[in-house]
Amino acid sequence: MHFTYLLIDFFTVIVCFIFSYHPKIQFSKHFGAFFKASILVGFVFIIWDIWFTKNGVWWFNDDYLLGIRLFGLPIEEILFFICIPFSCVFTYFCLNKFFKLDWKPLPEKLYVIFSVIAYLSVAFVFYDRVYTLVTFLTLALSLIILYYILGVRWIGKVSFIYLILAPGFLSVNGILTGTGLETPIVNYNPYNFIGFRILTIPIEDFFYGLELILWNVFFLNKFMRKDHIIPSKTN
Repeated sequence: MHFTYLLIDFFTVIVCFIFSYHPKIQFSKHFGAFFKASILVGFVFIIWDIWFTKNGVWWFNDDYLLGIRLFGLPIEEILFFICIPFSCVFTYFCLNKFFKLDWKPLPEKLYVIFSVIAYLSVAFVFYDRVYTLVTFLTLALSLIILYYILGVRWIGKVSFIYLILAPGFLSVNGILTGTGLETPIVNYNPYNFIGFRILTIPIEDFFYGLELILWNVFFLNKFMRKDHIIPSKTN
């Protein structure tokens, strides 16, 4: 049982890692760029994670952990911020490489505007639920920064691919939050989130994951060489 979370990390990443070396994909050429991006983004999310764990917003079941902790976080939780982005960014790389998924300017602009309004509204309504507030507020701010300040034009595309990845997301986060287990690996304080769950997964987790992937894609592009995942004309 103590290897459960570690095995979740492993099986999340192993297939994508192997296929990274496929001659038609060659994502392995971008491992350096990926690790720079994931470490940079992961650093911010790990600070968020440490703060929430310290304040009891969520906590971890030692029955499913190796017992190694850094700054109060299980080592498996830190690996989460490499393994999950890797599988998501790899999938994005492949789909973007072989399919035309770019959105037209107007639909993407409307999507960003609607999303920002919706996320800010949720944050305002549930301002007393810290996980809900922080997740939706920071996601709204991230969209504003990415679209209006940094000028990226792939938010719709990334969001669509993230939706395609939903079954995998539901599988991984489902196990972490207790689906198929006697007790959850990750437990949530019921006073700190809305309380609406998909299976055993708090709805906030889905949007938390979206924000994580958006920033990983952004910084990956900055660190990649000539063959960017996102063409240079779309930043």
